[in-house]
Amino acid sequence: MDSAEQTSEQPQIYLVTPPSFELGQFPGQLARVLDAVDVACVRLDLVSRDEDTLSRSADALREVTHTRDIALVISDHQILAERLGLDGVHLTEASKSVRAARKALGPDAIVGSFCGASRHEGISAGEAGADYVCFGPVGASGLGDGAMAELDLFQWWSEMIEVPIVAEGGLSLDTIRAVAPFTDFFAIGEEIWREQDPSAALKALQAVMG
Repeated sequence: MDSAEQTSEQPQIYLVTPPSFELGQFPGQLARVLDAVDVACVRLDLVSRDEDTLSRSADALREVTHTRDIALVISDHQILAERLGLDGVHLTEASKSVRAARKALGPDAIVGSFCGASRHEGISAGEAGADYVCFGPVGASGLGDGAMAELDLFQWWSEMIEVPIVAEGGLSLDTIRAVAPFTDFFAIGEEIWREQDPSAALKALQAVMG
């Protein structure tokens, strides 16, 4: 297929933190995963909106990621991304302004946008300057409004649009195999953190990516 030829390299892994974690334990667990598997980027994706919790978590994870030359972005908290010296921000709602985030964080920051299953929102985010757009869920997941991002969306995007694409939500061995030829990244989080050995779980998912 043409799109498979265009995306000839294996998709990269974009690792997402659990929605909550023990600050005394998780940075070490993350370090073990990052040492076991090549990861392109880590997203701090806490459900907490407490600034102190977010700041302490970001500081701890930044030590782990930056010593390994891996980018660290945070979900939505643009001001914290700037204040804490993180690499960028992931906007979880397409309605949030990519253009405003880009202006605030500068040209070198990573600005990404979750666009659900909407081709239109993806195009709008790309035109506003997003470094990547994220579509999902791919499988059964509580991500977004529940509308599934179908395979033909990824296939169309990979053939027509140059902005990198991320597949997220409800990923399984089968869905990863199907989407791998048409995506640049897989955002993987709960799929591995719920397992007893996250590194082994991530290796198993990576094995079917290409």
